[in-house]
Amino acid sequence: MKFVPDTIFQSPHCDDRPEGEKISLLVIHNIALPPGEYGGPWIDDLFMGRLDPKAHPYFEEIAGLEVSSHYLIRRDGSLTQYVPCEKRAWHAGASSWKGRERCNDFSIGIELEGSDDVPFSEPQYATLIALTRELFSRYGKLDLAGHSDVAPGRKTDPGPWFEWDRFRAAVT
Repeated sequence: MKFVPDTIFQSPHCDDRPEGEKISLLVIHNIALPPGEYGGPWIDDLFMGRLDPKAHPYFEEIAGLEVSSHYLIRRDGSLTQYVPCEKRAWHAGASSWKGRERCNDFSIGIELEGSDDVPFSEPQYATLIALTRELFSRYGKLDLAGHSDVAPGRKTDPGPWFEWDRFRAAVT
């Protein structure tokens, strides 16, 4: 059975991958908007380019950012897709993996609703595992990395609470 998102949006913050580029990497992130708060429409608004800078003081700092991810997994395990996997989402920024720059060119970005200082939920792991298996069935086995792995010193997510051993064991 094919694993499908609960909600699909079409983020304007994407473009074509370089011609002939194959997907070879999954990048795991975390996000909470405002920081430390969960639920609400703010992540959707950020990825869709409609975040109101007046809605929260933190949003003034990030208003106008053109960022996206392929997927977001909420605390309850629900899955939202913003960018088709065949397109390049703008999630990794300045990044490199195994000597290759520009990870957005060859990766799929998955955001987990959360923070560096909070464990992720059981429903999030269940959805992440099912989604990763689906992506492996489409693209073959992909490398798995955190945003902190592809942008060390610049990013810390998914953070110390992410259970890499558990995740890798469940998908390999």
